[in-house]
Amino acid sequence: MREILQAALEELFGPGEILALRRLPGGASKEAWALDYQTGKEALPLFLRRAGGGVIYAGTLPLAQEFRLLQIAHAHGVRVPRPLHYFPDLEGREAFLMERLEGESIGARIVRRPEYAGVRERLPEAMAQELAAIHAIPLSEVGFLPFPSQPPWQEALDLAYRDLDALEEPHPALEWGLRWLSQNPPPPRLPVLVHGDFRIGNLLVTLEELVAVLDWEFAHIGDPREDLAWPLVRAWRFGEDGKRLGGIGEVGPFLERYNALTGRGIAEGELFWWEVLGNVRWGLGALKQARRHLKGEERSVELAVLGRLAAEMEYEILDLLERHG
Repeated sequence: MREILQAALEELFGPGEILALRRLPGGASKEAWALDYQTGKEALPLFLRRAGGGVIYAGTLPLAQEFRLLQIAHAHGVRVPRPLHYFPDLEGREAFLMERLEGESIGARIVRRPEYAGVRERLPEAMAQELAAIHAIPLSEVGFLPFPSQPPWQEALDLAYRDLDALEEPHPALEWGLRWLSQNPPPPRLPVLVHGDFRIGNLLVTLEELVAVLDWEFAHIGDPREDLAWPLVRAWRFGEDGKRLGGIGEVGPFLERYNALTGRGIAEGELFWWEVLGNVRWGLGALKQARRHLKGEERSVELAVLGRLAAEMEYEILDLLERHG
């Protein structure tokens, strides 16, 4: 791997030396590597994203398309790391290189540590601004993504049913959630480019500001409310359950800012359907990741633990529907 990277870096930045190359912990479906490249003038902090042993959801983008999306998002002023180089084959797996930005992305630290109290107050509106920018990217520029052949909510629901069936075991709470969703479809909205995993944990922040939106592997053409509701899923509050927006704040200021920037006029009540779906989808995703460990496809304590978390999403689905009436 080092030799391939060295050749690419020399082409990008000129002669130099890789000072450090280390794999970072975390990442349920992709490898993450930090590297430093010393040229004659400076040491460049870089980040390598490499395909892992499997995917969480069907429809996960190949890294070539994720890299292209980063290029487009960067050109439109979305806060993302600058994409630098795509590798179709890096020791048997595709990968891409981008700049490495400084900041924190671990959700539990962002929502709990006192030093992030100031940025937590600013994050809801900053998140709304980035989502508005993502949703404004013209669909004509992302023609390599399939356009929905039916309403986006129906496609999302059908995919969830397929993921549930693939487990080949009963999960009554997930099935109940899917039944409720199918019987209470949301009103239509025009499709946009959806990030697909927009939440605390995929946002890089400093003590002062939101620095970058990370992990675009689930991006697709879909309903804007999907992105707006995903950070409301309880799992992404990291224990700060009293703050519905990702454990950092309330939904109102976030949605108000988004509506002011986009003119869409989405009401908070419209997000409930997508919040329920989000809990179902993450429950299914956690179970699917655990199967990779149990089947021996990729032995990992992290993947095994994810399977245990599915029970939390099942409980949340039942609680949401009971309180909703």
